[in-house]
Amino acid sequence: MKQTLRNLAERLGCRLLGDSSITVTTVSSLQSATSKGLVFVDDAQHLDAALRSSAAAIIAGEFAADSASKPILISSHPRLAFARAAKLLRDADRNRVIHPSAIVPASAQIGKNVALGPRAILGENVKVGDETTIGTGSAIGDEVVIGNHCRIDPNVTIYTGATLGDRVIVQAGAVLGSEGFGYVRDEQTGRYEQSPQIGRLVIEDDVEIGANSTIDRGALDETRIRRGSKIDNLVHIGHNCQIGENVVIAAQTGLSGSVTIEDNVVMAGQVGIGDHARVESGAMIGGQGGIPSKKVLRGKGVVFWGTPARPLKEYLKELAFVSRSAKKNR
Repeated sequence: MKQTLRNLAERLGCRLLGDSSITVTTVSSLQSATSKGLVFVDDAQHLDAALRSSAAAIIAGEFAADSASKPILISSHPRLAFARAAKLLRDADRNRVIHPSAIVPASAQIGKNVALGPRAILGENVKVGDETTIGTGSAIGDEVVIGNHCRIDPNVTIYTGATLGDRVIVQAGAVLGSEGFGYVRDEQTGRYEQSPQIGRLVIEDDVEIGANSTIDRGALDETRIRRGSKIDNLVHIGHNCQIGENVVIAAQTGLSGSVTIEDNVVMAGQVGIGDHARVESGAMIGGQGGIPSKKVLRGKGVVFWGTPARPLKEYLKELAFVSRSAKKNR
């Protein structure tokens, strides 16, 4: 989708230096830049390389204000402006269609300019908001509500009764609203019987869910992913979990049932959290960190590491002590 630099500057809140009529169609790295491409630099040491590149224009900080050999969009946060530019330049997919092989019952409510890919299936009483796309082979259960401007990629499964807000992105193969892992043991027979898994899943606005991730619905109440949270590929979130706003969860992390993650928490890859644990606002958990059941982790801005997870300084001291002890015993 073409954008003039004038339009980009206005929509990104940037100060434009140079020819405002130039159009760009894509974003790229410095190495792969073309005459229609937009690049960014967030420090002065890369500015010369950007100016020598084939790019049509550059997004940069105030340090680039005196460089006049190429159009520059000045931003206080070049990386963020570049990310927003990429969205504006992405194909708008204006000619959206409902593929003839998609299954849409009469009870479904479909908004304006919705796209349904080949073999997409909507259940009874589904609601799909304006400008939303649902990819090839995705299955949307009865009573599901999907908001405006959402992107549901191919082969996504959304179980009955789930609710998705606006601008939600769900990548391929994700499963939303499946039954949780909860069982009761019959002591007489030794067999397990499933506890009721009849709650619901609510995903708020601007949430992104990675490929092949799974999020269980609540057992009796709800699982909720709050506004702006970003979930990587291959993440599992168990039943009754409560995920706060602007939480970031990296790949292969697993949350047991009834875990609470408060706002602005960051979790690296392969973190494991036991049931009924709580991570309070602003904490950061390093890769492969482990949090036992019912544990409360608190400390805004504190990095936790290890299993059981503890503050990084404490963890490093323990490692140093173990290393010294091992050397003494050689």
